[in-house]
Amino acid sequence: MDIKPFKAYRFNEAVVGDVGACIAPPYDVINEQQQQQFYQKSDYNIVRIIRPKAQPGNNDKNNVYTRAAVYFNDWIKQGALKLDSDEAVYAYVQDFELAGAWFQRFSCVALGRLEPFGKTVRAHENTMLGPRKDRLELKKATAADFGLVFLIYEDSSHIADSIIEKSINDEPLVDFTDEQNVRHRLYPITHRQEISAIVDMMKDKSCIIADGHHRYETGLAYFELTHKPSAKYQMMAFANTCHEGLIVLATHRFVSGLEKFSFEELIKRLESNFEVVRFGFDSAESARQARHKMLAEMKADHARDQNTFGIYGGYDAFYIARLKDITLMDKAAPSMSKAWRKLDVAVLSKLVLDEILGIDDEKLAQGTFVRYVKDSGNKSKELVREIDAGEGQVVFFMNPPKIEHIEAVADAGERMPQKSTYFYPKVFTGLTIYKLE
Repeated sequence: MDIKPFKAYRFNEAVVGDVGACIAPPYDVINEQQQQQFYQKSDYNIVRIIRPKAQPGNNDKNNVYTRAAVYFNDWIKQGALKLDSDEAVYAYVQDFELAGAWFQRFSCVALGRLEPFGKTVRAHENTMLGPRKDRLELKKATAADFGLVFLIYEDSSHIADSIIEKSINDEPLVDFTDEQNVRHRLYPITHRQEISAIVDMMKDKSCIIADGHHRYETGLAYFELTHKPSAKYQMMAFANTCHEGLIVLATHRFVSGLEKFSFEELIKRLESNFEVVRFGFDSAESARQARHKMLAEMKADHARDQNTFGIYGGYDAFYIARLKDITLMDKAAPSMSKAWRKLDVAVLSKLVLDEILGIDDEKLAQGTFVRYVKDSGNKSKELVREIDAGEGQVVFFMNPPKIEHIEAVADAGERMPQKSTYFYPKVFTGLTIYKLE
């Protein structure tokens, strides 16, 4: 992977005040309520550019993209965004807690040379046309990268990690804690020897896009459209799979809107191909215990590489469904690799969503019946509450894919079903900005 340092535009504390109030999560995880919250946090919050509010009477000359460009250019003129004086590779450190344990994830932010998908850069998830078109319009209007493409690579020598570890002793450029209690810190790596060590280490690395597939494909499309030399590079963050802070969480499937749906029929039909285990309850406390038993059983199966997912459709029980015979996937997905057919999300997609519920790949792409919910905080409890309130028909609780499974699918030249992975925490937007010359 060919990478190089760059001079980033960053929020200027002297003008904007609290820099942390200007940073936001990636555009695709911000809902309307959060959008409003970020608008209120600061007049300079990056959400005004990456996910601006729509206004009545939009046209070719006045729309969300043109207004984003106005914000961007005005902030540069006002000094709210200031170009760093030195080229750097930026050390990005995130401290976070999961299930009572604390983790620290390192990544280095640099410009990565855009390559067609192949040996150097591999994708692991499918993308959708709508987001690709949206991000391309924003890049055409602003000629800049605001969000990071997050890639993973393997380096048992921990060359970049060692340099980042050393950088933590210095004063950070940015230091703030977000609403999920994740601490974000940014440090400049400007010493030529350290930059060279990272650049040289990355030269023979093959990378997998962990998050930001739409942004990467936008970069490819933008270069093909403009052929600007500066557009050949994209702002990226790179994390080492050998570092213990690289965490993947699950993404659950919440189903609603199906006609003639019967939860009892679903469970009955599952029993043909799955071992179905019931965790009954008759009170609020026993419901809590049953949910925890389901999640614990799922976790144990995950450690054994057993294809298992949890199920809740209301009433008086939680369930797990454990696949009896993995060769059933040979018929369900004959054109896919063995690595792909072994994925929990692939098993659910083919043998349950498609064959039993009638939600095929085309309907999944439309996003009409399935909502994807990232597993953080008390999401399983919240999803149960939604089912009990009649807001959905059934929720499928998923185990997270393992790094080796992601790599195996990418090595096969294939992509996992959409929303298969959730690398936690998200890399935030607005810490560094790359303005194409």
